[in-house]
Amino acid sequence: MRIVERVQKVPGGMMLVPLLLGSIVKTFFPGFLDLGSFTTALFKSGATPLIALLIVATGAQVTVRQSKKVLAKAGVLLLAKTIIPGLLVIAYGRLFGKEGLLGLSLLAVLVAFINSNGGLWIALASRYGNADDQGAYIASALNDGPFFSLLFLGLSGLGTIPWKYIVAAVIPFLIGFVLGNLDERFAEMMKPTSAITIPFFAFSLGAGIDLRSLVVGGATGVIVGVLVTLITGFLGYFSYRLILKEKSAVGFAIGTTAGNAVATPAIIAEADASFRPFVSVATSQVAASVLLTAILVPIFTHYLSRKLGVRETVS
Repeated sequence: MRIVERVQKVPGGMMLVPLLLGSIVKTFFPGFLDLGSFTTALFKSGATPLIALLIVATGAQVTVRQSKKVLAKAGVLLLAKTIIPGLLVIAYGRLFGKEGLLGLSLLAVLVAFINSNGGLWIALASRYGNADDQGAYIASALNDGPFFSLLFLGLSGLGTIPWKYIVAAVIPFLIGFVLGNLDERFAEMMKPTSAITIPFFAFSLGAGIDLRSLVVGGATGVIVGVLVTLITGFLGYFSYRLILKEKSAVGFAIGTTAGNAVATPAIIAEADASFRPFVSVATSQVAASVLLTAILVPIFTHYLSRKLGVRETVS
């Protein structure tokens, strides 16, 4: 039936198609995900351990010589995806307050803009980039979750900084990095991990997204998703071109919103009760951004890669 071949023809297909299938199952057949045992473990709650395994495998492919390049790329991506957007959102909040404009609250915009989908980054980097690009997932490991949202709000005296989340996110990569450099056979053994894990953790990530969130978030959720894609995607793309001097489209792949971000508005509201009135709508808007960026970013990355004439790597 050539299922794999057909899925690979879709930009970012090995990530996108399973993610959409997971969203469909979550929306229309949620009972399937709660059958229990291995079914629930793999298709509903399997994303985190599978991504962690992929991170170990990614670390194993990075040599000591490459580590400087990986850190440089991770730093550039953090600048493009988190630091610059975060500063812009702070300016937005100071100008228009927590309510924002046109229903786009400070809470929703901040959360959607400054974190990225690490799983999708690795999936796209493995197709449109190289091992250094895959290792630069560290940027997503650092900005995925409430840390930077709390940090930027902390500039106004709000929130706390959970350093343990950063440490916990980086440890799997370091383990893979050490083992891969100590034993080449370990690195070789872990090479097929991305091709094996990506479709399964993508489905599990999709299983956390109810398609009805697009309806709840409405047009504002769509606006957030499109803005995140275009603004942070092109910031990543041009940062690669101007700072790293690389002819690559993979920088655009940073223009996503991570699935974990859906929980961040509620976490922020726990730190500062003044954000509670915005949590419900912001959560729906962020969920819409997660889904839309997962669809749009692979398409744009594929288009830019074709335009640059960069040869793709097919797993």
